[in-house]
Amino acid sequence: MSGPLQAPAKIREGETVANLKLTDVAKVYGGQVEVLKDINLDIQQGELIVFVGPSGCGKSTLLRMIAGLEKISGGTLEIDGQVVNDVPPSERGIAMVFQSYALYPHMTVRENMQFALKIAKKSQAEIDAAVSHAAEKLQLTEYLDRLPKALSGGQRQRVAIGRSIVRDPKVYLFDEPLSNLDAALRVATRIEIAQLKEQMPESTMIYVTHDQVEAMTLASRIVVLDALKDNGHKYSIAQVGTPLELYETPNSEFVARFIGSPAMNLLPGEIVATGETTTVKTDAGGGTFVSAIPSKADDMGAKVNIGIRPEDAVETEGPDYAFAGQVEVEERLGEVTLLYFKRVTPEADPVIAKLPGIHPNHRGQRIQLTADPSKVHIFRNGMSLLYR
Repeated sequence: MSGPLQAPAKIREGETVANLKLTDVAKVYGGQVEVLKDINLDIQQGELIVFVGPSGCGKSTLLRMIAGLEKISGGTLEIDGQVVNDVPPSERGIAMVFQSYALYPHMTVRENMQFALKIAKKSQAEIDAAVSHAAEKLQLTEYLDRLPKALSGGQRQRVAIGRSIVRDPKVYLFDEPLSNLDAALRVATRIEIAQLKEQMPESTMIYVTHDQVEAMTLASRIVVLDALKDNGHKYSIAQVGTPLELYETPNSEFVARFIGSPAMNLLPGEIVATGETTTVKTDAGGGTFVSAIPSKADDMGAKVNIGIRPEDAVETEGPDYAFAGQVEVEERLGEVTLLYFKRVTPEADPVIAKLPGIHPNHRGQRIQLTADPSKVHIFRNGMSLLYR
């Protein structure tokens, strides 16, 4: 499937390994099952790239292909200009932190962290310096002589990260490293990873997660992957951008609903006015949304979906409303109140409003909502009008 490749070239020790380029990368199992297609991505030195997407979209597979643990079926992977499709994992200058800690239970923290350096026949002075430096960064110095069984889950994960740091790679790969931790430890370890990145600004990191909070708080850029459809016409990458770019200007309904929690509301409607702003009359509740997204004259009458994030919905009274419905469920969380409206149709998702603070009981009441035009998205055939 791929064209002729350059001769494999080992990434030599001491070289800067930072820039990665994926060109038309694909993964096919058994010659028939296509998992990834048309992956084109430039990752620059110092970035923290996060791969997100639904289960089965190929996030971990793509990470393993970069690491060299999975063979690339098509396209090329370059590290600092060298095609490394056939370069063994140990020679790519990449370190990987797995979902499981994979620590040697009979070895101390120190022995676990220095194991790879001993295999590489480094001098004891180099090993001691590297372990000491990594342990200090990860606040593990006082635990160096403990066995893994004497550590908490968060400490074990830090040891796994430290085992990568001592090798001094320029590219770190993280495959859902926090998924085995409880909620409190996830938060603490996520902060530690963010602090670690600040201490290593030249290092490039690629991180796979299902957790939106991890993606939004850690990433320089997020790569949203989508599972390929049976018709084979869809690309694997849905959108690439900074966290706020994806949140504020998603290019499709898929990205709009994947980024943000609760997910963006989508309401069917019809464009009734075009120009520098666009007016859409909704099928739900008979309201009218005005969007700051411009439209063309031939968009008049088009069937579209209005997108409004729950946190952008505002209660309103009077005739100028965008949506009206009956509240079925109310969740008062203290800092916010979530209102779940009765479904417009049995198959539709409930409209959700996320109001700041504590509100009186809305359950069973008919509530009207509106939104600032700058917060109103319009999707036609699943794609945003903003990206035409």
